[in-house]
Amino acid sequence: MTKRLRLALLAATVLAPASTALAQDTTLTIESWRNDDLTIWQEKLIPAFEAAHPGIKVKFTPSAPTEYNAVLNSKLEAGTAGDLITCRPFDASLSLYEKGYLAPVQDLEGMKNFGDVAKSGWSTDDGSATFCVPMASVIHGFIYNADAFAELGVEPPATVDAFFALLDKIKEDGTYVPMAMGTNDQWEAATMGYQNIGPTYWKGEEGRLALIKGEQKLTDEPWVEPFRQLARWKDYLGDGYEAQTYPDSQNLFTLGRAAIYPAGSWEISVFNEQADFKMGAFPPPVAAAGDECYISDHVDIAMGMNAKGKNQEAAKTFLNWVGSAEFASLYANALPGFFSLSDHDVKMEDPLAQEFVSWRGKCKSTIRSTYQILSRGTPNLENETWNASANVVKGTETPEAAAARLQEGLAGWYEPQK
Repeated sequence: MTKRLRLALLAATVLAPASTALAQDTTLTIESWRNDDLTIWQEKLIPAFEAAHPGIKVKFTPSAPTEYNAVLNSKLEAGTAGDLITCRPFDASLSLYEKGYLAPVQDLEGMKNFGDVAKSGWSTDDGSATFCVPMASVIHGFIYNADAFAELGVEPPATVDAFFALLDKIKEDGTYVPMAMGTNDQWEAATMGYQNIGPTYWKGEEGRLALIKGEQKLTDEPWVEPFRQLARWKDYLGDGYEAQTYPDSQNLFTLGRAAIYPAGSWEISVFNEQADFKMGAFPPPVAAAGDECYISDHVDIAMGMNAKGKNQEAAKTFLNWVGSAEFASLYANALPGFFSLSDHDVKMEDPLAQEFVSWRGKCKSTIRSTYQILSRGTPNLENETWNASANVVKGTETPEAAAARLQEGLAGWYEPQK
């Protein structure tokens, strides 16, 4: 070996660690419960971010959904949590912020792309601080079998009268169960029933905020009338709906045996895989032609920053990207039915998802009435609304009695309603 070669090798050995150190990337770790999204993050979202932000690497490390809250809390307490925290809406994330685990994000540049409804799931009660960047919402409405509608010569309804006339016609024909929904699991009757059609009557955010302030009660007409409408559904749900579970309802529709499915947009991906017929969707019918329409555009998922994370600046860079038009389009199209909460105009590739999201242009958006503040006490208003909605559908409790029971429970612990 020549002297020159030995010197070259020595220089390479000495300089290698320094070069490696200089080239070392910052690595961000994301905590999440969405383990079903792992491939989407690995194959679409992270590569897009890393391509635009050389020097920052990202790892998506989800936990099982049922274990996420406990696992995350343990990691935060031990100081071992990732840099970025995927946020469930309302109280679970608010608690993390109040404990100092989530950093305020309202001053990030990307936050200018979100309105008050979008931020509501991850803001303090007074709205002064926001602690997670909104990612996606789910929208409620009705998915229908377009082939069945064509066969029967019927159209999606715009008004409540047209809705029930449609159900009567489907029932009279007898080929299809008019509507696929059961009451066995209870939550569907509230989530796809009461919270789906209710905003039409309590006027979305106007009524929801009035309830929080104590200016309206659950026994007022705007809150009782949705129960009255729900009570009419039982004649169209088919035999044995009382014992019908959520998966039963999904199967009833995707197998082509039911014409209409009261839905959340999260069903789109599942139904696209399972149904072999063309589908369409329509928003909750209005009481009368020309009335303002309302949709439940419920905040579902966001991302925050570990207040004690070691890579704060890189984390802020990532969160600003989450607020960008690029992320909005990538995420919404990778998960059709989970819609961007940003003000960006996102074109959906999936036609059914595009139909759902198009309602934002003609209807006023709101979130589920029970989720912010009103379910912190005992009895829990969200869970009680499940039970009341199922009872009303089955006819075991009148709309008026159900509303009175919910109001009594809320007034028992919530000061503005006493």
